[in-house]
Amino acid sequence: MPTDPEKNAPDQPAARNASELPAPAEDFTPPETPDQAVAEAIRKLQDEKQQLADQLLRKQAELENLRKRHSREKEEFQQFSLLQAVESLLPVLDGFELALRSNGSGEDYRKGVELIYQQLFGVLRRLGLEVVETKEGTFNPYLHEAVTMVETNEYADHQILEEFQHGYLFKNRLLRPARVKIAQRPAAEPEPSPPSDGTPQ
Repeated sequence: MPTDPEKNAPDQPAARNASELPAPAEDFTPPETPDQAVAEAIRKLQDEKQQLADQLLRKQAELENLRKRHSREKEEFQQFSLLQAVESLLPVLDGFELALRSNGSGEDYRKGVELIYQQLFGVLRRLGLEVVETKEGTFNPYLHEAVTMVETNEYADHQILEEFQHGYLFKNRLLRPARVKIAQRPAAEPEPSPPSDGTPQ
């Protein structure tokens, strides 16, 4: 006769329902009071403030270093440009020294000085110097300085008649105006009034 396995099984405790399971361990950490929460928020804000202050100081230091480097590079570039300009003038200086050591006179000496002048002007022109145009031109107050005005009907009003001193532009900026003499039309004479015959007007 078959045996009932449930009857032969050793006694086992009955299954417990959910209500009989042990409760999870309770958290005995005391809850934060409002003062503690505020203090924690203040501490976090202070930390963030300190981090931002550190970042600002680093950025300021980087900006200052960049400004100093830019200023140094600009100064070096200016010095290099000036060095090139002075170097290009050395042949002109040599020409003047040769002229001063020479005992020549007359036409040959004048040609030598003229050659030195052309050499000097060529160097300055390569650096950016230009002569202000005045020949048969019209007076321009932005480029010319009228030293003398001559009343005449032979020329157009404000036409340049003579140049006393060259004017120069450097890289399209006025360095010195040309000093000139210009023409001016005579002022129109007032028409004579008709003779009075004694008749009231």
